[in-house]
Amino acid sequence: MAIAQKPTVALTLGDPGGIGAELTAKLLSRRDLTDRAKVVVVGDTWLWEQGQAIAGELVATHAIKRFEDIRSADDGSPLFLAVETVRQADIPKSRASAAGGASVITVLRICLDAAASGLVDALCFVPVNKQAMKLSGMPFEDELHLFADHLKVRSYCAELNTLGNLWTSRISSHVPLVDVGRYLTKERILDAIKLLCGSMRLAGFEHPRMAVAALNPHGGEGGTCGREEIEIIAPAVNQAQRDGYPVAGPFPADTLFLKARDGQFEGIVTMYHDQGQIALKLLGFEKGVTIHGGLPIPITTPAHGTAYDIAGQNKANPEATVQAFLTACRMGAFHRSKPGV
Repeated sequence: MAIAQKPTVALTLGDPGGIGAELTAKLLSRRDLTDRAKVVVVGDTWLWEQGQAIAGELVATHAIKRFEDIRSADDGSPLFLAVETVRQADIPKSRASAAGGASVITVLRICLDAAASGLVDALCFVPVNKQAMKLSGMPFEDELHLFADHLKVRSYCAELNTLGNLWTSRISSHVPLVDVGRYLTKERILDAIKLLCGSMRLAGFEHPRMAVAALNPHGGEGGTCGREEIEIIAPAVNQAQRDGYPVAGPFPADTLFLKARDGQFEGIVTMYHDQGQIALKLLGFEKGVTIHGGLPIPITTPAHGTAYDIAGQNKANPEATVQAFLTACRMGAFHRSKPGV
């Protein structure tokens, strides 16, 4: 896909008590990556300086005071937009805190507003902590629903997880396992299939090969080990096929990812969080990416957490952050190329 101009990507520093600022410094120390986009780092000055010190990387940036200044800054360096969200003294070392969660939410909202105004084409945020965000008062189950509420999205949205050419979506996400059945409907399965297919096409898959996982062991064993496959999942797959989507299933989840690993499928719809996440993280924890699907702007993040246990030790592996950034660049370029954007 040829795009005349580089996309503008906002990049946050993540939870102040975690490894996010270190990851950002390691990412931006690589010119081969920063050349892919016009990058705007958004966060507290002390946190950005701390991240560079931990990583042992001094990143040259061009300071701006507002997102509207992006157009006038054209020296090729990453840009830095300083915002004051939290004092360093208020952040406890290596644990979740309300102060850290509030800082994260403030920065994310600033970036969302810039994206909604057309000032940036995509957002890539390094790891945040849901507990910290909830301690600060966030009323949503996760950041995806915070984004949807802020952007006034009322249609179906869901996290997508990727590892190279393997993409997954899921019917339920950050909810207790006992509540998964409440989310298992034909309509949600169809929505997940459509969202996954559309997102993969935006990322360059012209003809994605997709499959749907069963809920029960061995795919329900013909109804003797659960009837959800017969009564809900298979009818949804059949409807999706009639609607023209390239999808098959349901397949037993314990063998489906082997088929995907061997190249039979590129997209998988799972029924709950760990059904897909365990498989993806075993296949390549250091390269996994989360995409927040169903929103009007591309938003990506590495598919791992804040790693409080190694924060401040220069042990954080930046590869998943690199992949999240590259995904944001690709999707941001497509978003920028759309008429009216």
